[in-house]
Amino acid sequence: MTSSTAGTDSTHSHVFNEGNPLAEKNTARAVALTAVMMVAEIVGGWTYNSMALLADGWHMSSHALALGLSVLAYVFARRFANDPRFAFGTWKIEILAGYTSALLLLGIAALMLVQSAERLIAPRPIHYQEAIVIAVVGLLVNLACAWLLRDGHQHDDHHGHHPEAHGHSHGGDHQDLNLRSAYLHVVADAATSVLAILALVGGMIWGASWLDPVMGIVGAALVAVWARGLLRDSGRVLLDAEMKAPVVDEIREVIAASPIPARIDDLHVWRVGKNKYACILGLSTTATAEPDYFRRQLSIHEELVHITVELNSDQVQRPVVAM
Repeated sequence: MTSSTAGTDSTHSHVFNEGNPLAEKNTARAVALTAVMMVAEIVGGWTYNSMALLADGWHMSSHALALGLSVLAYVFARRFANDPRFAFGTWKIEILAGYTSALLLLGIAALMLVQSAERLIAPRPIHYQEAIVIAVVGLLVNLACAWLLRDGHQHDDHHGHHPEAHGHSHGGDHQDLNLRSAYLHVVADAATSVLAILALVGGMIWGASWLDPVMGIVGAALVAVWARGLLRDSGRVLLDAEMKAPVVDEIREVIAASPIPARIDDLHVWRVGKNKYACILGLSTTATAEPDYFRRQLSIHEELVHITVELNSDQVQRPVVAM
């Protein structure tokens, strides 16, 4: 059995993530703001017996944790980008940070739920005015963080190549999805702050003290739902469970439409960057063809950044490989 390579340099780069310096800087700023406000809300909620405020503080801690891990992921991914030990680059450091964050968030959600239930069963007097002031400041911090992350997100959108030039689009392929998820999480934090403020105002005006722990339970549910979604998305990437990604069907369509008839015997697709994929494709054909021909056909899809084609020719009876 012999094989050969075509259309590639054996020393080509395996760094598939360009990095995002502006996002790293703005995310670090958001972490600093959030950490200060998180401590203020947790201490204030505990001091003034407000479970809604305490829950918002714990929710903000989840946000600080997620952003903090994102910053570390940016730093380590950049530092080890050219380390030969990473066969397909360091982008999955970011994904591992998200998965770890999600596990910790589930514990935080459970703690929030238990404490809210305790306060619902055994209410304590709440210092409404002080708690409302802290909650409003927390909301302003959330909005400031959202502005920081939105600015970096928009900046990132204006860089890179545009797949539309090739007649196809995968909207968001060139966005920093980690930054986008952080931005959406900050917006969710702002919504939780609004819930806490409403609960405290309702309790102060109408004497509905039960609103405070109930909103704490709602906050716990929001953290748990976010953690579950992050576990699902990051776990899918870490386990290379990408065979339902749209690019898999696109690969099949390219081979089916090829002027040189070929049959797909084996196909493996996994993610190596922000909406960037590697694939190994095993083909059989009765025609005279080179594997590099199919690699060029597939390269129209810019999200395919590392393509390996193994061609089994019925005429030659040997695998030929192009990467």
